[in-house]
Amino acid sequence: MKGAGRKKEKETRAKPHIRRDDIVYVIAGRDKGKRGKVLHVSPQKGVALVEGINIIVKTIRPDPQVAQSGGFVRREGPITLSNIQLFCSHCQKPTRIARKVSGDRKERICKRCKNPIGKA
Repeated sequence: MKGAGRKKEKETRAKPHIRRDDIVYVIAGRDKGKRGKVLHVSPQKGVALVEGINIIVKTIRPDPQVAQSGGFVRREGPITLSNIQLFCSHCQKPTRIARKVSGDRKERICKRCKNPIGKA
């Protein structure tokens, strides 16, 4: 058998370009053109939850033990990190970032206007 004794190589992902509480712009998908605040980032899965983006409708069953009535719940679904881009508050446009080391701090810099983005 070919390759039977080989170990599976662990997939490595790049460090995500966004963080929680960043404002992002959707560049692909059904919500293209919308902006939202990042609620959660999962680098292992390569996805993020963004406020008001990729809304899914979940059906829940009634549960009398916790006094929960059944119905529909609207909430954010995960969106792929490649489909969102950081939004610069200075130039009011989606932008790529550069990383700059100043002293002992690392900063994220807007590629368009060269201003620092968010907290380091």
